[in-house]
Amino acid sequence: MRLPFIGSVSPLVVAVAVVGVAGVGAAVVLRSQRETVPLEDLTVEVAQRELTLKITAGGRVVPVKTVNLSPKNSGLLAALLVEQGAVVQAGQVVAVMDSREIEAQIFRAQGALQEAQARLAELQNGTRSEEVSRAQAQVAQSQAQVQEAQSRLQRAQQRLHRYQTLREEGAIAQDDLDAVITEVNQAQAVLNQTQANLKANQDQLAQLKNGPRPETIAQAQAQVKSAQGQLVSLQIQREDTLIRAPFAGIITQRYADPGAFVTPTTSASATASATSTSIVALAQGLEILANVPEVDMGQLSPGQLVEIVADSFPSETFVGKVRLIAPEAIREDNVTSFQVRVALVNGQDRLRSGMNVDLSFVGDRLATALAVPTVAIVTQGGDAGVLVPNDRDQPVFRPVTVGTTVDDQTQILEGVVEGDRVFIELPPDLSFENIKPESSPPPDSSTDQ
Repeated sequence: MRLPFIGSVSPLVVAVAVVGVAGVGAAVVLRSQRETVPLEDLTVEVAQRELTLKITAGGRVVPVKTVNLSPKNSGLLAALLVEQGAVVQAGQVVAVMDSREIEAQIFRAQGALQEAQARLAELQNGTRSEEVSRAQAQVAQSQAQVQEAQSRLQRAQQRLHRYQTLREEGAIAQDDLDAVITEVNQAQAVLNQTQANLKANQDQLAQLKNGPRPETIAQAQAQVKSAQGQLVSLQIQREDTLIRAPFAGIITQRYADPGAFVTPTTSASATASATSTSIVALAQGLEILANVPEVDMGQLSPGQLVEIVADSFPSETFVGKVRLIAPEAIREDNVTSFQVRVALVNGQDRLRSGMNVDLSFVGDRLATALAVPTVAIVTQGGDAGVLVPNDRDQPVFRPVTVGTTVDDQTQILEGVVEGDRVFIELPPDLSFENIKPESSPPPDSSTDQ
């Protein structure tokens, strides 16, 4: 039995893993034989090997970019122009919202803008000669009315003076005097009104000759800008009724049908319905998202080669490279890990979003690693070790310090030297429980490397 691949970990972690496997029963790993077998058939030689460190992790295929498309304003979906699986380009219209109300508002805004522009043009063009002529005629008429009112007032005042003398002499009654006084007051009021009219007509004539005041033109210009802004705002709202793809990609989901009421949000409805929170989902590209344990992060780097095996294609190995390592850890079920994104070198045409995959991050190559078959690693008394032949070619337990495990080979850091033999099978009629520890100190493998 071979130990499962546990990646590039510390010797202590590997030893613990070996303890768990060997604790089930080393007799399963090292099969017992009844016939006499030569030592060379029961053992293998410790040798220098080239090992490539690998870190394993699980992951899944995800889009490089994905977004749920929804309108900026709530409304009815008038038309859906794409189907699930359609390939779209950046800026392509994928859906159209109902815009009848906005169209009516645009017509009103266009009329208001034209009116404001006409008023401004009138002020900027200045006064026409016929308008000045009319104003001059009104001034002349007002001047004649003032002169007439002045003459009437003067006659009334003269008559009042005579009537006052006659009243003093008792020649007329008081009522006759009062009537003349009323006539004078009325003449004075008429004169005042005609003078006010003359002043207004003169001011109007002067304004026509001088042209519109700067502040009047500025006010008209501001009204034009306000009308233009209102029209542009409505035109933007109309443009927003055209739902466009923000980037090139594939329509992966459809959430709404024409006639559905759609609200502006980034979340997605589970199914198409009368009320939806999105119209379609758009995705671009594929990559692998994996969670790598914190203890393995020191052996990962951007651009690192990754071997990928998908559950859907177990006999194929796809290739990827580390694109991004998250700067912040995530913690789930008391396990700290980092998200790693892997760019696909091949397999984009076969892998699908959501597929589960197994990853092997290819690390450093150990050109001269002292290694033994992983099945040769056993435990005794909680210590990891190997079985080596004594002077009678019988297996005895020797503790070792293990390193990384790659495929079916495990690195030995201390405890054996190159050329030592280790058992991978037990001699006939010998059980693991009867194996004794080696009495002499084990050789230091570090001095031979």
